[in-house]
This record gives sequence, structure tokens and C-alpha cells, in this order.
Amino acid sequence: MKPEIIKINLQEKLHSIKANNPFEDFAYLRAVEESNSASEKSGWIPEHIGEIKNKKLISFMPLYKKFNSYGEFIFDHQWANALQRTGRSYYPKLLTAIPFTPCEGDRILADNEQSKLSLIDAGIKKMETEKIESWHILFPNEACKTVLKEKGFVERFNYRFTWVNENFEDFDNFLSIFTSRQRANIRKERKGIAKQGIKFVCKQHDEITTEDWDLFHVFYQKTYYERGQDPYLNRDFFKLINAANQIVKPVIFFAEIAGEPIGASLCFEGSNTLYGRHWGATAKIKNLHFECCYYQGIEYCIKNNLKFFDPGVQGEHKIRRGFQPHVSSSFHYFLKDDFGQAVTEFCKSERVQIENYIEACKSYTPFNNDYRIK
Repeated sequence: MKPEIIKINLQEKLHSIKANNPFEDFAYLRAVEESNSASEKSGWIPEHIGEIKNKKLISFMPLYKKFNSYGEFIFDHQWANALQRTGRSYYPKLLTAIPFTPCEGDRILADNEQSKLSLIDAGIKKMETEKIESWHILFPNEACKTVLKEKGFVERFNYRFTWVNENFEDFDNFLSIFTSRQRANIRKERKGIAKQGIKFVCKQHDEITTEDWDLFHVFYQKTYYERGQDPYLNRDFFKLINAANQIVKPVIFFAEIAGEPIGASLCFEGSNTLYGRHWGATAKIKNLHFECCYYQGIEYCIKNNLKFFDPGVQGEHKIRRGFQPHVSSSFHYFLKDDFGQAVTEFCKSERVQIENYIEACKSYTPFNNDYRIK
């Protein structure tokens, strides 16, 4: 029996396809959508598709119709302006991504290549039927990239910084890969935090209480308000995440002085990767961000034998703290060749700049002569 491709409503009781990171599980996507963090009001209209065979979901691809580029972390405003100057509409566009979550993953969940190709064909057919100019697939992993290249998607290069666990025994063992000067700098940062009486409490998965989430939400909001922005995620999102804590595996590092929390960072634990996502603090303390968002996460990875720590996109300051630069990318498909060719040329030029930037970053890394970036 041939699988049937249908629109998937996450509110229905469907079993999630097995994923390697928490963000592709239906529990996480439902939390984003049911909380109205990603909603029609904020420009996210769900159009997810999947294959059904023998009444069972066998493949799935998150898909949104977008009327803006809000919350994507891949910036295409130049493209939108260029197309609109020709009298054509850039929006709505199709988007395959996890809302507000710039983490790499298998954007098309299927156990075989044919299913992935079938879902891509369905997306292209939707573009043709609805005359949608473009489709964007953000932060796919290597397995997904191969299929997208086969289908003629344009690859746009970017960069990110990731920590790699080389079977470190503890944090001091990790510091051994640095030059003596940078080892001293990191130790100084950490001692400065400890001297102020700041201690850290790690809560993971079902250890996190409703009160913990209330407190974290206050910290999280403050980060956005300080920038003059509204937060992407609301309190209901964190409430729904708490209800699914054994599935999406949140980890919160609370910073405390005399038992009173002053800040926190939120991560999610995947099969081999810790994903740093959000942070906030009510006190402005030098180096608190580095300790809360980087060093605590590194120690967690070492203790729990996680291979990678992805702290989020951008940020050259991560290099000095042991995060290594590497290429990341997004993929883009265009309904008409004229616009597609123009974007292809743009991406070719941008790729050279990104590759030069990454090489420059590698020369800036503070590792000793015995350690080389892989």
C-alpha cells in the first residue's frame, strides 16, 4: 500500500516520529503552537505534512506559511525587498523550521530517502498551486542537506560555534587544551563569580517545578525587555514544556546568592548534544552570562557524557571559551528561475565571505599547539 501524503494537525493524537533532538518532537512543536507563541497573529500558519501508511504516521515535515521573517534567525529581508521592487510578493513564503529555535536537526523526519523526496515534492507542488514564490528550510543536518541538494535547493552558508567533548575527565582537563594565558583568563572569570558568593543549582527534566518555570520566565522576559523587544515565548509555552519534561528534557542552571536566584539559563538535552536556548538575570554581574550559559553547560556535558554543546547562533566571544567555528547552512527553493538565479549568485558571493570568516576565527582560537580544530 502506497503512503498517503496529508496535512498533519498536531492537535490530533499522533505519535511523534523519533527525533535526535527535542525540538522535532511533537511535544515541543505543540508547546510552541498551543501557547500561541507561534500563531497566525505572529505570522506562523501551520501547514505541516506527513505520510500515512496503514493508519500510521511514517514521515513528517514541519511546514509553515509565513507572512514575515520574524523569529527565524536567517535574515532574508534583502531578498524580500528586491523581489517586491519588481512588483512581486515575497510573502507569504513557505518555511520548514522550528519556530524561534536556530538549532540544527533533521528537518524532514523519515527513515528512508524516498519518503523525504516525496514530502519535498509535495512542498513544491504546494508552491506551484498557491503561487508561493519561495520555500526556506533552516538549519538542516547533514543527512537532510544531501536530499535538498538533489532537489535543486540553493544552499546559503552561515556559521555557528559548537563545543566538542574530547572525552574530558573534568573542567580542568578541558582547560588543558588552551594556552596557559587563556586558561588563566577562564579561571579568573570563574573565580570572580565565586568570590561574589554566587553558586549554581542545576535542575533537569522532572526536577524542574512550576515555581522554577515562573522564575525562569521572569529572567527570560527581562532579557528581551532590555533590548526593547517583546519575548518570542510566553508563560504558557513553559507550562506546556513542563508537562512534557520527560520528552523534551529541559535543563536549567540557576545562579543564586545566599539561596536567592538572580539569573538562569535554559538548555535542552538531545541524544548527544546539549542545546543552549535562553537566559536572563535580574542582576548585572560581570561574567555571569559566560558562567551561566557556557561553563555550567560544559560541565554538564562532561558529567553526562554528551559529545556536543550548541550554545546558539553567532557570538565571536564563544571562541575564547572553547567553542569551535564551523559551517552551518540553510536551503532555499524558488518558484521562478529569475529570482532563484539572482539568489544563487548572492549566496555564492556570501559563501566566500563566510568561509574566510571561519578561517579567520580558527586562527584566533586560544588552543595550545597540541590541539587542532577538527
